Amino acid sequence: MDGELRRGLAAILPAMRSFARFLTHDVSSADDLVQETVLRVLRAHDQYKEGTNLKAWILKVQRNLFYEGLRSSRREQEVMADFEDHARTDPHGPPRYQDQVMDLSVLIWRLPVVMREALILVGAQGFSYEEAAQICDCSVGTMKARVSRARDRLAEMREGDVARI
Repeated sequence: MDGELRRGLAAILPAMRSFARFLTHDVSSADDLVQETVLRVLRAHDQYKEGTNLKAWILKVQRNLFYEGLRSSRREQEVMADFEDHARTDPHGPPRYQDQVMDLSVLIWRLPVVMREALILVGAQGFSYEEAAQICDCSVGTMKARVSRARDRLAEMREGDVARI
């Protein structure tokens, strides 16, 4: 394996872990996903084309692994339902601020997975719409729409939660 690819992989590990945490919302599962991604990248290193955005290529591999896991376990609905139940019943959960601003991370986790990943890739990871679309195997227009809908949904949820406080 080319030394440049190895150095690049090592440099991207923090971004991989961050993206995995947003996908899985579980430290242990995120670490497992990162480890499996590294193994898959090392096995598929010959598929990497020189000049390709390495970070986008690796995060695409990671995303694909995540969705493969969801498809094989058929547990996406259960996981999200468990998280929402826990967020509502956990007394040590995120605080309600007296200025009636809900914690953004809680709102992000209420978004559908495709909206959440689009927002994280473009907003938090700093990818362009084109790069994020490549990672998610969709058109640039679809990626822009997902980010826009995610932002709109966050605003709606925030207004709805503020009204209930």
